Amino acid sequence: MNDRLRRWRLVLGGSDADGTGSTLSGGDLKRDSTLDALYGNDKRRGGLGGSSPRVARWLGDIRGYFPASVVQVMQRDAMDRLGLRRLLLEPELLESVQPDVHLVGTLLSLNEAIPERSRQTAREVVRQVVEELERRLAQPTRQAVTGALHRAGRTSRPRAGDIDWNRTILANLKHYQPAHRTVVPERLIGYGRRLPQLSREVVLCLDQSGSMASSVVYAGVFGAVLASVRSLRTRIVAFDTEIADLTDAVADPVELLFGVQLGGGTDIASALAYCQTQIANPRDTVFVLISDLFEGGDNDEMLRRAQALVAGETQVVCLLALNDEGAPAYDHDNAAALAALGIPTFACTPDRFPDLLAAAIEREDLTAWAGAHDITLAAPPADG
Repeated sequence: MNDRLRRWRLVLGGSDADGTGSTLSGGDLKRDSTLDALYGNDKRRGGLGGSSPRVARWLGDIRGYFPASVVQVMQRDAMDRLGLRRLLLEPELLESVQPDVHLVGTLLSLNEAIPERSRQTAREVVRQVVEELERRLAQPTRQAVTGALHRAGRTSRPRAGDIDWNRTILANLKHYQPAHRTVVPERLIGYGRRLPQLSREVVLCLDQSGSMASSVVYAGVFGAVLASVRSLRTRIVAFDTEIADLTDAVADPVELLFGVQLGGGTDIASALAYCQTQIANPRDTVFVLISDLFEGGDNDEMLRRAQALVAGETQVVCLLALNDEGAPAYDHDNAAALAALGIPTFACTPDRFPDLLAAAIEREDLTAWAGAHDITLAAPPADG
């Protein structure tokens, strides 16, 4: 069997109508069996049934036969097609699953239902994913944010001990005096004395409705990284119809994530009202609302609160999603209404987030920033 025909046979499943007339053997036959258990017809000839050991064997098989990216897709499909969520409450099964962001989101949504015998295993799965995300995201985040804080702290009237001589010389090269073989600076560049203290605050306001699961996972990791940055105060608030201030847990992203209760309703207006009471210095605050904007509370009040944040000179941005999954589902009317208030509203990948936050700390025009990075913004209404 040529390779092209073999691939078609694996895709089509070997039914009488698949048109290939081909049979498989060896490793391909085993791959076909694992695919048929998940994607077979309604009778699921090789189905997994409700047996935890059998599901565990199947999870081990797909990890042996397919690359990690395919395994993650198949695990996600198994959640929906085969009721794998229920079986994830078994510690033996959890040990067989390949951890990823989507699995963490599922475990967080099941948090209250996880039996005591599975809790430690579930935490280890979550910690494994969190540590991998931190390895990927921590360094670029600290580098981008620390650089932004230093740039935002520059002053043109520094004290002698705060002068940045390299930048001062570069800025004044045109004033070089050949006769004296020196630069006579007209403008000094340095850092203000406030930099060692807390100079900026970041508030991450997280919609913990079920559709935001992967965004919440990434935001929790970013929150823990930001909490380690000097000169930055980080606050994390999660909400559905209730509000949970998770700031005290920010040093441990696993504890923080287990403080999230995924799957509830949505009251954005109340969350904005609470966050307003926590912002002491609006001009030094970056407020990031991470939500798909499907408001279940008072929609008009939500927009009034958002407008008040902007009017108070808080740097506000709304992320419709913080994940790698592409275009999210969101409330287009509310996104357009926020855009009309001057709030940049768009989806953001985790790899872009450090640069976005740096731009916000420096109070750059975030609409221009998004345009420069080919990010599609939610547009205000045509009459707005």
